[in-house]
Amino acid sequence: MNMDSRAHVFVSGLVQGVFFRANTRDEARRMGLTGWVRNLPDGRVEVVFEGDKGDVDAMIKWCREGPEAARVDHIDIQREAYKNEFMEFSIR
Repeated sequence: MNMDSRAHVFVSGLVQGVFFRANTRDEARRMGLTGWVRNLPDGRVEVVFEGDKGDVDAMIKWCREGPEAARVDHIDIQREAYKNEFMEFSIR
């Protein structure tokens, strides 16, 4: 595997109160990614993914839709240097 990718993602829309964080965590863990997800006071969800570039890209694609009850209006992606600083994927 090519474990060298990190993405910092901000998701806007109807993304709080629709199990976005729990579904993101479950999906990221299923793909073997590490990082975290949290709600922001402005209504967005912030996520950091680390792992194989293909899996990180797949999670970014997943975030464009989110779970069934969510409505994603916009996604902002910042590619960052891989840091390998997380043991698992968690909700903050």
